[in-house]
Amino acid sequence: MAQIVIMPRQGQSVESCIITEWKKKPGDKVAVKDVLFTYETDKSSFDEEAAVEGTLLKTFYEDGDEVECLLPVCIIGEPGEDISALIPKKEGEEKKEESAAQAKEDVAQGNAAEKPAAQATGDANEGGRLKISPRARHLAERTDADLSKAVPTGPNGRIIERDVNALLDKGLTVADKAVEVAPVASQKAEEKAPAQAAAPAAEYEDVKLSNIRKVIAKSMHASLSNMAQLTLNSSFDATQIMAYRALVKANGEKLGLNNITLNDIVLFAVAKTLPAFRDLNAHYLDDQGVIRYFKNVNLGIAVDTDRGLLVPTVFGAEKLSLNELAGESKDVIAATKAGTVSPDSLKGASFTVTNLGSMGIESFTPVINPPQTAILGVDCVTYRVKADGSTYPAMGLSLTFDHRALDGAPAARFLKALCDNLANFNILLAK
Repeated sequence: MAQIVIMPRQGQSVESCIITEWKKKPGDKVAVKDVLFTYETDKSSFDEEAAVEGTLLKTFYEDGDEVECLLPVCIIGEPGEDISALIPKKEGEEKKEESAAQAKEDVAQGNAAEKPAAQATGDANEGGRLKISPRARHLAERTDADLSKAVPTGPNGRIIERDVNALLDKGLTVADKAVEVAPVASQKAEEKAPAQAAAPAAEYEDVKLSNIRKVIAKSMHASLSNMAQLTLNSSFDATQIMAYRALVKANGEKLGLNNITLNDIVLFAVAKTLPAFRDLNAHYLDDQGVIRYFKNVNLGIAVDTDRGLLVPTVFGAEKLSLNELAGESKDVIAATKAGTVSPDSLKGASFTVTNLGSMGIESFTPVINPPQTAILGVDCVTYRVKADGSTYPAMGLSLTFDHRALDGAPAARFLKALCDNLANFNILLAK
């Protein structure tokens, strides 16, 4: 018996996903756990596996299409099987027929000119409300695309991102609704122009930006454009944490401990230090005129992935033991790198830690993940000389904070307290 495959909902906040690539095409045999297609949200990508075996009989969308969650995407069944009852009806068809009939009536009565916008957008409007995906709306707001000229190609007559891009390709913006004459004229001129000698092969490659890269770019630009960011740099004697790390590494397996790294130790110290410095464990909500102070430390961990920089969250990190935090952080980092992390885990952080120390970076300026008020950069270990001539391992820390939310003194006090806790890690463990 044929079965419908729907677009999964990956997290409560996700309204739609984009199909990035079909791995099967109509007519292909499908086994259980075969990947049918890949899809992505703003921050994660996923594989959709078949739950039944059979033949892929029909697909309703193509690569690059944005699909609302829980809508049918394809049908799996047996060749020759009647699937007509399973094919979803397009809600917009009846409305298009009604619009066409109304247009004819308006022309007959001489009133067609009074409703140009409604006819231009067709069934993209429902009860006066524009049917448009969040991603498309954001793009239109940034670029002033003229949505009244949009031709919706999304599910149920919805305007999606590619429809807005089509407007931009034609130069149709609110500021300049001039007409599509220029592109057409230009094209005709090119057709009449004499053939030119073939240009040499381009020594570059244009690669279309992924949706995740676009989101990262927008977030980072907004962060640097809208915040008053300042970075403080300090360091601490890493002798104790390096000795503790060596001790755990030598005895962790027989004690049933997780693989506790220096990064885990820093995360633990941050989680234990932050509750006393609420200005840094907060969100600066400029549009609402408030600062949101968090009762728990929801610790964001910057993760380098093939798709770009992502920040999964360990919620309530201050309540966890070092061993528990090491386990949870590794789980969420692994899921993020694999692209299987829930979108709900990629938001809600109250403070973020980013570590470039493993790459030999001695100091850097981390960029705040808005609307957080601060971010900590972890640097590499270098060796310094004491007054008596002996050397010690020093680990650097770079704290960027939003000067709109707090001043330099409280930020410096937090950084000093964190350095003290790490330099005296044995005492921190005893608290």
